Amino acid sequence: MNFGIKRVALSSLVTFAAVASLTVATTPQAFAINPADCSRSDFLKIDLHDSTDTGQAVNYRTLCFANAGEVEITPAGYWDVWITRISTGNNRVQWHGDGKWQPSGGIDKNTVFTWPNNPGGVDIDRIRIL
Repeated sequence: MNFGIKRVALSSLVTFAAVASLTVATTPQAFAINPADCSRSDFLKIDLHDSTDTGQAVNYRTLCFANAGEVEITPAGYWDVWITRISTGNNRVQWHGDGKWQPSGGIDKNTVFTWPNNPGGVDIDRIRIL
């Protein structure tokens, strides 16, 4: 009888290990977006402006990113961030503003979008490379 119990326990353990290994093997890859220098044209490049909640210190920034994933781009202590240009490089891209990812299908590779520089213009708080 002990032999039968050991056999069932061993069988259960092998089944559990097999299921666990499949779970690990099929886990999707984590997003790993990274800041990048802006010297290459194949990286995502965004031009944006930000101001404090008092409307002071309007800054112009250019940020570049590589690899799939998403990143928050609203700096701590800043209230209003608006984008004036996206150059996708060799990436499909979406920005998050006004509570949704835009455009819904993403922006194609090697595309440049521009908007007028109006404070409070095209709202952005995150960006992602698809």
